Amino acid sequence: MKKAAARPRAIAKKKPAKVVARKKIPAKRAAKKPAGQFIQLPIICDADTLRTLVRKKAVRVVDVRKAEDYDAGHIPTAVSLPLARLLEDDRPERVIQLLQEFGVAERMPVVIYDNTFGALAARVAWTFQYVGHSNTALLEMTFKQWQELGLEVEVRPNSFKRTAHPLAIKSEMYADAQYVEAAQSQQGKLLVDSRERLNFLTEHIPTARNIPYTMLGAGGNILRKSDELKRMIENRGIAQDSEIITYCGSVGTLSGLAYYALKLAGYNNVKLYPKSFKEWKSLGKPKDEFKEANYWDLSAE
Repeated sequence: MKKAAARPRAIAKKKPAKVVARKKIPAKRAAKKPAGQFIQLPIICDADTLRTLVRKKAVRVVDVRKAEDYDAGHIPTAVSLPLARLLEDDRPERVIQLLQEFGVAERMPVVIYDNTFGALAARVAWTFQYVGHSNTALLEMTFKQWQELGLEVEVRPNSFKRTAHPLAIKSEMYADAQYVEAAQSQQGKLLVDSRERLNFLTEHIPTARNIPYTMLGAGGNILRKSDELKRMIENRGIAQDSEIITYCGSVGTLSGLAYYALKLAGYNNVKLYPKSFKEWKSLGKPKDEFKEANYWDLSAE
């Protein structure tokens, strides 16, 4: 019996505590490593990439439709940010608070979608990038198209733990009325009006060229392919090295889409005049009008 009792004690001595400790250290390091690793998204995010990121919980999806539309169904993990809520107070400090509220870390990919051919999503995306969240993309399609493809939809609302996010304003993306007025007489700078042709012909900011928003999307995508956009823009005599300021009718939605179309086409020096023609007129600034537009004037080509 004495020999039998001695064996368990001998076995216990062979279990070194240090070996267990060594195994735990690499495990902790491995857990920390992926935490800050986020992919940098292009201007347009395709559906397959978004679905993969959602499964990995490595993206924040933002639905900018009305709250009731979000409640009826949305892309999995999406948070709700109706455009109207953003525009209530779009001061940079307030926008950063929204990003923090949605748990958006500084380098986290953000994908934004709407049901309005990308225009509302573009305005929100531009705003996020303007305040310093560069890793922001537009979903290639609308929510309706997402549904028609039979892709995943959920109805439960989503919320995330608040996180810190720095404010880093990108002033090179923004133009106000004063800047637009000065640009009219400066070589190498030009204005692009993204409203429909008839609205443009009725009245517009002097010197502006017209690229209607209706020409930016094709084939079920909110924006055409980059080479198609580049060819269309170059055909309007807009040089690649120009500084371009986009505007539309009121709050920068249509011109936000034009902003990203220009970026996708390889035009790097682009600004948005978010208050657009509505503010321009309210300030009593000069405007051009075509009072006798004919059929050919209505063509954007």
